[in-house]
Amino acid sequence: MEKQCCTCVPVNEEELYPQIEEFINQHRGDKNALIMVLHKAQNLLGYLPRRVQEMAAEGLNVPLSEVHGVATFYAFFSLVPKGRHEIRVCMGTACYVRGGQRIIDHLEKALGVRVGDTTRDRKFSLNEVRCVGACSLAPAVLIDEDVYARVDPARINEILEKYE
Repeated sequence: MEKQCCTCVPVNEEELYPQIEEFINQHRGDKNALIMVLHKAQNLLGYLPRRVQEMAAEGLNVPLSEVHGVATFYAFFSLVPKGRHEIRVCMGTACYVRGGQRIIDHLEKALGVRVGDTTRDRKFSLNEVRCVGACSLAPAVLIDEDVYARVDPARINEILEKYE
């Protein structure tokens, strides 16, 4: 499976596993390095597939169940590939009342994914969040670190084009 690196050049994931293995070897047997190893792998791959979890368990001498537990406990880790751009739709009270669900519905249709999923090309991940602290701008949508205020479904395609 390919991912896009910071230069937007496709990279074969298989080419990244030796880097992960080398990093694990630098911390061989050090159970305290688990989170650091998972961060390194996530930064390289964009997610933590089972193969990485197994490598970490073996290299750090940690039960696979513990590695999986850490990977699923912390919100910043993902077991599924993430898109290059994360779309977060606010569904806090103000945003919900002002059309947050319509925004979600339109994005799901435009991207061909459901909330919590990533597009096939791994360009976008779609998520809903409870509140982004921009109630006066409702409904609000964040794409990566960009905030879009008073979003109307008619503007969504135009907004998405900025991330082509």
